[in-house]
Amino acid sequence: MTSTDAARRPPSREESRGLRHAREIEGHLAALDSFAPMALGVLSVASGIYTYLGVRSQLDGSGGMTFFAAVAYSLAVSVAIFVFWSYMIRLLPAMRTARDRLGMMLAMALGSAAIIAMSSWLNAAALAGAAAVEQHLAETVQDYQTELELANRVAVAGQSLQLDVARARQSFQDLSAQEATGDLSGTAGRGAVFRVLTQKADELAGLERQIEGQGPQITAAFEEGNAILSRMRELTAGAGDVNERSVRFAEESVRLAGLIAQLRQLSVAPLVDRAAQDLSASVVLPALDGRTEAIRTGQQSTIESVMGLLQQRAETLRAAAQAVMAMPLPEETTYQPISTAEAVLRYAGDFIPSWAGAIAIDLLPAVLVFVMMVAQSAIRAQRDPVDAQEMMTLAELRAAMAALREIEGQPAPSSPDPGPPRREDPGAAPDGDPRDDLPGTPGNVALIDRGQRRT
Repeated sequence: MTSTDAARRPPSREESRGLRHAREIEGHLAALDSFAPMALGVLSVASGIYTYLGVRSQLDGSGGMTFFAAVAYSLAVSVAIFVFWSYMIRLLPAMRTARDRLGMMLAMALGSAAIIAMSSWLNAAALAGAAAVEQHLAETVQDYQTELELANRVAVAGQSLQLDVARARQSFQDLSAQEATGDLSGTAGRGAVFRVLTQKADELAGLERQIEGQGPQITAAFEEGNAILSRMRELTAGAGDVNERSVRFAEESVRLAGLIAQLRQLSVAPLVDRAAQDLSASVVLPALDGRTEAIRTGQQSTIESVMGLLQQRAETLRAAAQAVMAMPLPEETTYQPISTAEAVLRYAGDFIPSWAGAIAIDLLPAVLVFVMMVAQSAIRAQRDPVDAQEMMTLAELRAAMAALREIEGQPAPSSPDPGPPRREDPGAAPDGDPRDDLPGTPGNVALIDRGQRRT
């Protein structure tokens, strides 16, 4: 057997099975190609609709120009998605070399990033924009509640200083009572020492009344703050347009911020701290009024002891006030209205399903591209080991024979009318030999022989 005969061997059983598999895949692809453009168009239109909703929420105004601007952008996105994936689904599976495939994949990655940048985040804003804004409102309410509770805690802690002030006042009153009976300086009466003790007791009593008077104000401010927080929570989870609710939410937040500032001012800790500093520094010493030198000496000694006691009480009150003032305070909360797109970007981690859907509707055709790549690779893997002439079907063989007759100027076979009997030619082939129908060239004879083997 010559090398030409070996090259023209018929396909093996495995190769024939592979050819049938390749034709089966091609048939499926032909059926899928009939509605693939329509499916791609539906995905593009759906993405354009959600893009329109996202763009519409970003544009200011409600006139016709705003409407047409949003429509124009969404149409551009739909067309871009349809054209881009149409290119990819046709060209990428047709690439044969690794270099060409890598280049097309890089182009597809760049195009996918552009689609996400111009469409997917707007789709996410349309899908989860309202929920993201409500999430922002809920977190703002939580921040305001934390700030209100801490401000109230500091104010209530300041009210506890009333007990320290009352204890210091009572000690000075007790000392003044002792001085009045002569148990302190040794001289009964209401002299210089008694007046010093009474002066400081009265100062502390006034501070005590001031602290007590601020208690109801703190309670009322805290209750009003909770009422405002309740209204803000209702706006967060209420019905209606989220933008309108955001406006009312902002008004309530301004009221609450002012109330929290007022509650901070109601804390008496700074007042007690200043009073403690003045307790020993602002003493008006009366003239010693003892009748004898011994009495005046006793009064002077007692006043010096009282001044030391004042210093101790002042340090105690000041330490208690500074402990209240050192309590941690939260950062001042300020509500900042945000758009739906900004809210979706800020709270993206809380809306992963919405982001996944927004991106999937734009990048789902990439899956179809990879499916086409796998199918085309399978077809090529089955066809490449077989020569092209061995893959011709009967219809293709007949078309080739008709084309060959047309090229060589012979008429195509007519109706089955046998016509007059042919005259025997000594050099002609035997009857029934199919080579009678074609010119007697070796190439044509070989073509017919292969066709007969296939059939």
